[in-house]
Amino acid sequence: MSTQQTTPRDDTLWRRIVRELADDLAVDAHARDRAGKVPGDEVERLQEAGLPAFLTAAEPDPALGGGGHGADLRTACSAVRELSAADSSVGELLAHHYALSWTSRFLAAPAGPPDLSGRRGETFPRLDARTAAEGWLLAGSTEPPPPVAAAGLTLTRADRGGWLLDGRRAFDSAVTVADRLVVAARPAGTGESVLVLVDPTHPGVFTEPAADRVGQRLAGAGTVVFEHVPVPRARVLGSLPADEHAVAPFTTLAPLVLRLLLVHVALGIAEGALAEARDVNRTAPAPEPAPRASAPDQDQPVDPYLLLSYGELATAVHTAAAVAERAADALAGGLRAGWTLGFEERADLAVLVAAAETVTGRTAVQVTTRILELVEGAPPAAPGAGGGGPGFDRFWRNARALTARTRPAHRLRDIGDHYLHNGHTRLARSA
Repeated sequence: MSTQQTTPRDDTLWRRIVRELADDLAVDAHARDRAGKVPGDEVERLQEAGLPAFLTAAEPDPALGGGGHGADLRTACSAVRELSAADSSVGELLAHHYALSWTSRFLAAPAGPPDLSGRRGETFPRLDARTAAEGWLLAGSTEPPPPVAAAGLTLTRADRGGWLLDGRRAFDSAVTVADRLVVAARPAGTGESVLVLVDPTHPGVFTEPAADRVGQRLAGAGTVVFEHVPVPRARVLGSLPADEHAVAPFTTLAPLVLRLLLVHVALGIAEGALAEARDVNRTAPAPEPAPRASAPDQDQPVDPYLLLSYGELATAVHTAAAVAERAADALAGGLRAGWTLGFEERADLAVLVAAAETVTGRTAVQVTTRILELVEGAPPAAPGAGGGGPGFDRFWRNARALTARTRPAHRLRDIGDHYLHNGHTRLARSA
């Protein structure tokens, strides 16, 4: 579904483009959520705005072949957050896309013995530059497949070189609309994972859209089946050793980048829900107030308990935003450090991301639950939406669907271990 579009470059331009797209998505977000169709229209809007090309790994040096394309992590987080306030499914779709665009950068190890891809050092193709040039939308996962081969993806050597990819795997986002898939598979007879780039239009690739999702209905989730799909060596992005302790700290930032972007999806859900509820309560008839001193400059009385509720929720969102932004600043520094990043520094980054994940996840669920009470009985927020604070249930469903994938207790345990012992044994590659 890629199209050649002008890519936004400077800060002023991209902010305007993201804001206009968010406003456009917000207009019919409720109707599209109810319809629950494959997000083809949403992807077209993204492509027209040039965001898939812009939201790729930032090129630190145009001389390296990227032409200065791409957005840095903080810019990507900001864009994902603003879009998620309008439509969190679109935010999640772009979060996965941006994280995957870093794949070849994370695997481009310094020169040394050849890996399973048969190359030394810098991998080919440079996925970030190619994605930006083609306007691709990426989907998939760099996480290692399950240890049971039948439950994941496997690679076997092809007679004429390269690999054959087989198996099936579920993905959370964009597999129904992606231009390219980035997947991790295990070669037969080895515990290592090889990351490969696959064209989903190949006749050996079959996509089964996820049906009846509770939330994030427009994220394009589904299961992909691969049947003897050829993977030439030029489409092998790199490999990850079975021993996670042999992986460079910089490479292990890959899951942290995705997790932090999803944190900003959750933060956008909370901010979007709170803003829409505020708009409804501003226009809704006020209840009979308790006796109070006259206020000549006040047109209508305001329920003090409503003010208290909004004060609590706004404070919770501000707190989550502060934690998320601190983690984004720190992780952006880790990405700039590149291959000089140390194990201790990586552990510190993992703790900050885990803290942001925990605080923001709880806040998103809290806010989207409370606003259902605050808008109860309010007039429709969108045409044809019905009564009782219509459309607001989607915020709650999206927050639940997004946060259900994480385990806050495990994150808190890791944070506690790091705080007490300054340890990083549990903060491994997939942390």
